[in-house]
Amino acid sequence: MAFVKSMWRILVAVKDGLVLLFLLLFFGALYAALSFTPRPVNSVSTGALLLRLDGTIVEQPHEIDGLSALSGRRQMREYRLRDVVTAIEAGATDSKVKAIVLDLDGFMGGGQVALSRVGKALDSARAAKKPVLAYATYYSDDAYLLAAHASEVWLNPLGGVAPVGPGGSRLYYKGLMDKLGINAHVYRVGTYKSFVEPYIRTESSPEAKQADQALADALWDDWKQDVAKARPRAKLAAFVADPAAMARAAQGDLGKAALDAGMVDKLGDELAFSARVAAIAGKAKDGTADSFATVSFDRYVKARRPANDGQIGVVTIAGDIVDGEGGPGTAAGDTIADLIYKALAKRDLKALVVRVDSPGGSVTASERIRQAILTARKQGLPVVVSMGNVAASGGYWVSTPGDRIFAEPDTITGSIGVFGILPSFEGTMAKIGISSDGVKTTPLSGEPNVFGGISPAFDTMAQGSVDNMYRRFVALVAQSRHKTPAQVDGIAQGRVWDGGTARQNGLVDRFGGLEDAIAEAARLAKVDPASARPSYIEKEPDKVVAFLEQFLQDEEDIADGEARNAQARDWLGRQALLQQIWALQVVSDVRGMIGGSAIRASCLECRGYAPPRPLTREDRGVLAMLMAKLW
Repeated sequence: MAFVKSMWRILVAVKDGLVLLFLLLFFGALYAALSFTPRPVNSVSTGALLLRLDGTIVEQPHEIDGLSALSGRRQMREYRLRDVVTAIEAGATDSKVKAIVLDLDGFMGGGQVALSRVGKALDSARAAKKPVLAYATYYSDDAYLLAAHASEVWLNPLGGVAPVGPGGSRLYYKGLMDKLGINAHVYRVGTYKSFVEPYIRTESSPEAKQADQALADALWDDWKQDVAKARPRAKLAAFVADPAAMARAAQGDLGKAALDAGMVDKLGDELAFSARVAAIAGKAKDGTADSFATVSFDRYVKARRPANDGQIGVVTIAGDIVDGEGGPGTAAGDTIADLIYKALAKRDLKALVVRVDSPGGSVTASERIRQAILTARKQGLPVVVSMGNVAASGGYWVSTPGDRIFAEPDTITGSIGVFGILPSFEGTMAKIGISSDGVKTTPLSGEPNVFGGISPAFDTMAQGSVDNMYRRFVALVAQSRHKTPAQVDGIAQGRVWDGGTARQNGLVDRFGGLEDAIAEAARLAKVDPASARPSYIEKEPDKVVAFLEQFLQDEEDIADGEARNAQARDWLGRQALLQQIWALQVVSDVRGMIGGSAIRASCLECRGYAPPRPLTREDRGVLAMLMAKLW
């Protein structure tokens, strides 16, 4: 017994010691994070500015998942568009930057508007006689849209270029829902409002397919024009018309086919490419024969990022529009509205630019943001809207207060329509022998009864509410665009438009990017556009998150490229990986039906033209639930 007591005391002492050690480490890390300030970057080394884009280019990156980062799980990195542009434009005239290198082996996309803006920055660098070199094992559509603007395009001999164009399949759940006994109650307005179709159909409606085809064709034509202009020597038309024929002519050698068509300049592996860059920018200081001197992208951006103290406020509405509060990368209504109110109260702003890159979402959150923007107008500030890749449905709702709306030809906008969707499970309950019964004091008692069946009275009221919300949406657009409600209804009905067509039908005023919108806002505010500077209205990063981001960036500098080792780089593997990522849309589709705001202004087809986003913890939870149900 004495021995057992001694062992117990030892175990307790060990346990207490481990708990104390854990607490010391925890509070030490917490203190370091809370007292953390990003270290200043006083100098930049000489070499090639390396843009190793292992991830996506987005308008506003999501905040990193702290738990995933601490557990060692890396989420797909997102690069802020304006950071990429800032680095390239600064590097174009920086004598320390000998070349600009695009390593696109891990690039997952960015949307045509964002990539076209990066392409313009690369063109400016080339005009300043700065060498721009691109390398990849496989060039997807998005990767090649960037590479086409390089002065030298390199391809791994084992890889290829395979433009596939926009389009593809979408998942429809009606058959599965019928088998499970789930009934989707849909309330919508808009002939083309196709968001709800996966839940009530087994295939696309003719109206939705017609609109989707027109949009895909317009974006594909713009892609080909952009590439042909950037790389006129490429036999682009023949290559995209029948890539299989080109591959057969090269006996299946995709690299040779790309070289023969002028799509690339050189075939060579990473060693050969590094040697070429080293000949321009110098060798790495560590003396490694196959590496070149590099300028870190992250540190270079910090050194060249302008001060955020301008006269033109810029608020970003990026991602799904949701109710409540949220971090960057998600357009949370309360958070964005509060940011606008605080900026109007504390900053000396002369105008407001609203940068929109959102497929929409909650109607109530969209209206909350719109009201905050209207406050700027009530204070006498001009408001200019700048549309990015997507500004549709709720993304257009928040654009209606603008004095001017700027977009690009490849912007996806419109989708002026409203819908609501509620699932009910009376069929599911019946399959497993469960029924429901009760009493009512009014026709709406216990409604919506998702287990016993939603009543006709509730359906009537829900559809009436959606009808009313659509009329309000149309009225807002009519007032903003100086049209009659009937004219707006003719171009609304949930129809999605490319930027060029949207300009023709009056939904957009002018073509131009964010810089053009800032200049226009300055002119409207009677500020010299040449001296106008932006003041970005954004949520300050959490100190712990900022500490983790700095830590992860430093880790990437030390172990450069380590995270990409397991990622497929060959053509077949990358195509499969991209399809797997898009197949995970089932997660957001399921979440869209069972959670979030009931009445929404959201665009389904828009999501297929945006870069894939990292899975959140909520997404992983839904995915785990689905896997458990299926297996």
